[in-house]
Amino acid sequence: MLEDKNQSRTSLSELGEFGLINHITKHFKINHSTTVKGVGDDAAVLDSSEQQTIVTTDLLIEGVHFDLSYMPLKHLGYKSVMVNLSDVYAMNASAEQITVSLAVSNRFPLEAIEELYSGIQLACETYNIDLIGGDTTSSTKGILISVTAIGKANKEEVVYRNGAKETDLIVVSGDLGAAYLGLQVLEREKQVFQVNPNSQPDLDKYTYLIERQLKPEARKDIPKLLKEMDVKPTSMIDISDGLSSEIMHICSQSKVGCKIYEDKIPLDPQVISTCEEFDIDSTMVALSGGEDYELLFTVSIDDFDKVKGNPHLTVIGHITEQNQGMNLVTRANQELELKAQGWNALQE
Repeated sequence: MLEDKNQSRTSLSELGEFGLINHITKHFKINHSTTVKGVGDDAAVLDSSEQQTIVTTDLLIEGVHFDLSYMPLKHLGYKSVMVNLSDVYAMNASAEQITVSLAVSNRFPLEAIEELYSGIQLACETYNIDLIGGDTTSSTKGILISVTAIGKANKEEVVYRNGAKETDLIVVSGDLGAAYLGLQVLEREKQVFQVNPNSQPDLDKYTYLIERQLKPEARKDIPKLLKEMDVKPTSMIDISDGLSSEIMHICSQSKVGCKIYEDKIPLDPQVISTCEEFDIDSTMVALSGGEDYELLFTVSIDDFDKVKGNPHLTVIGHITEQNQGMNLVTRANQELELKAQGWNALQE
């Protein structure tokens, strides 16, 4: 759908593995003093410190996690970094380095890989991240990208999923549901294109939704904001699989229950209008959509005055005793049991 049929093509076999690595990494710069040696040796070397090291890995597979008929390669590179940085920030840590491993079939020329890495480079520059290594190999089918992110945090600042306590407030950054709806819009336009390749989609009224799907931003600002506010979350997680799945992870790990209030869930106006257009429930989209990469966390009720009214944060509920279960309080004041209906990476 977005492929340029007239682009020049340089076969990856012309460069070989090491030539490819040298070519696609030559413009990456080292920014952190903890990076002693990056790309170019048998392994990277990081300088240890008094801080704790945070490590996370995600694997993105063509046809499972992304569709190149509407996902530009530059956006894919950028997003593959974001999904990992988000996990580091969800630990209340700062990210410093990434490794990128790529398996690619011979249908992709060098120019396509350059485009992919231009997105990775933009993410590194924007978030002040060092690319320190990885691997490249061939694939019999499509693209696979594995990114590992490495971060640092003081021991007393690391936040886990298992620290939520009864009466804690449940807080979310940003707004929810837009990324899922962006995907629905793109899937609809793909189907229209398949029927009529000459059709030109008008996506102006969906710009925010599509950006949230194709170019999400990890919330690097939230741990910094919380520190400035003198608020340490009692638990935290990023919203990759949907709000309901994530709060259930926190409740399960912390051995508590929760109440989420439907009328408190933050929704962008484009989400509301597009849900009406698609005739789907906006609350269900927010609860189960996923890929928002916002941060969901709990704070002590004593910190309410610090977080209330902040434009980046919304209090959406509170933690209860475990025996009260995990519930959504509807606008009609009915309590419904929360269910994990978000993304399942192992579904058939």
